Amino acid sequence: MAPASVDLASHVLMKRAANSKRIIACALVAHLALIRPVAAQSAQTLIINADQGRDTISRHIYGQFAEHLGRLIYDGIWTREGNGPWHARADVVQALRAIKVPNLRWPGGCFADYYHWRDGIGPRESRPTVVNSNWGGVTEDNGVGTHEYLDLIRQIGAEPFIVGNVGSGSVREMQEWWEYLNHPGKSPMADLRRANGHPEPWNVRFWGVGNESWGCGGNMRAERYADEFRRYASFLPGYGSVRPFRIATGPSDDGYAWMEVLMRDAGFMMDGIDLHHYLLTGSWAKKGKATDFSEAEWAELLQKATGFDELLARHSAIMDRYDPRKRVWLVVGEWGTWHQGEPGSNPAFLYQQNTLRDALVAAVCLDAFNKHADRVRMANIAQAVNVLQAMILTQGDRMLLTPTYHVFEMYTAHHDAVRLPIAFDAGVYTYGDRSMPAVSATASRDANGRIHLTLTNVDPNQARAIRVELRGQTANTVTGRILTADRMNAHNTFDAPDAVHPAPFTDVRLSGGIISVQLPPKSLVALELK
Repeated sequence: MAPASVDLASHVLMKRAANSKRIIACALVAHLALIRPVAAQSAQTLIINADQGRDTISRHIYGQFAEHLGRLIYDGIWTREGNGPWHARADVVQALRAIKVPNLRWPGGCFADYYHWRDGIGPRESRPTVVNSNWGGVTEDNGVGTHEYLDLIRQIGAEPFIVGNVGSGSVREMQEWWEYLNHPGKSPMADLRRANGHPEPWNVRFWGVGNESWGCGGNMRAERYADEFRRYASFLPGYGSVRPFRIATGPSDDGYAWMEVLMRDAGFMMDGIDLHHYLLTGSWAKKGKATDFSEAEWAELLQKATGFDELLARHSAIMDRYDPRKRVWLVVGEWGTWHQGEPGSNPAFLYQQNTLRDALVAAVCLDAFNKHADRVRMANIAQAVNVLQAMILTQGDRMLLTPTYHVFEMYTAHHDAVRLPIAFDAGVYTYGDRSMPAVSATASRDANGRIHLTLTNVDPNQARAIRVELRGQTANTVTGRILTADRMNAHNTFDAPDAVHPAPFTDVRLSGGIISVQLPPKSLVALELK
């Protein structure tokens, strides 16, 4: 109630003034709220159950692929002076050793079902030339064959993974190659091997019975190939301590019907089945570019990478019905990004650049393989040098390591380590009508008890705060490295070979058993907990 000394008009004026002040104050608060910096995003929690690890992440998941294609074999891994013999490049060998390549799939690919192994043995001057009908119609001199490939395998410390010719070959041809490689005693093929300078068997075990038999390897129906696989596999006997690890041609992408028929009709004779799955933007007829792309294309490719998890789960579910003990390996024998070739290059050579985007795609895919480690035991990215999502690019005597190479180097910590179950809020990255988990991760414990955690943020714009809880084990120290760049399409060139490379990561704290990580946009972080 107004004081008696204040008349009614004055009271009304005073009340209006007070109301105006309140309105102005509220408006000012609202305006300040609009211009105030957005508060930091709340932390996403990731729990590592360190005492519940069961499955081992096979080192063979990190395998490579070397096909007679473009400049991979000749002027890639192998070089020569003038018309001299082909020999493996020392710098390439050193680089492949550094990422601990566990196996190297050879000679294809589609080339495998055109390859006749006798063309690639014996004195080089007497080896016939052949036309590579699949990849550009080029003629090669067979200077790299069985002996050269297996010598490379020795140099890089890997295991051989040979794909035999079903499409244009014969059972006898494959059986004799197997004998040439592995027979320890006296036999026609073992004697031929000795005459060519290698007295002891190589003890090859990983053996692909054809390649893409639904396509370039013969255009067969699943039922026909299942019968062919059983026939060919029957003539791969054990020699001494070596037993064949027989890998059947599996499906392409979501070819679930092919997987069903092969597991039903031939699963009992196989040790592995080979799934192929490539990632691209646009369509097969009009693929996107490797370095010139938009955020929409970034999101499209990363969404496809996150979809690998569901693809593996569906194929594994089919395999589980016929093989509940998970004896048969799911082998992802060809995978990776596929873009337009670099301008000026032969389009049949599949030579493409490799950006930070490709690196993060690789990390997300490897996380999916690791997640399914109970079934996925081998994989081969396509391909090692100068082809598709390569580890290494060469130009004359120069060489560079791609961003994807660095992912494989950072993931060596997971080789043959125990996968640790994780539960976490992955967050969401959305662009337009595409949404996907923003963060991908793998946790493992190595033979020395150290825990390794890799975290990938696919969001190119927003950092992520990660709160890591370690359960069942304690950690006293944490160290890390990071792979990132200022641009989505950052890549290494021969003039700037270190534009994208790992660096020390310091934005991590360990306090009270909680690890706090500030994960930058478009980055991969690898942590070691001790």
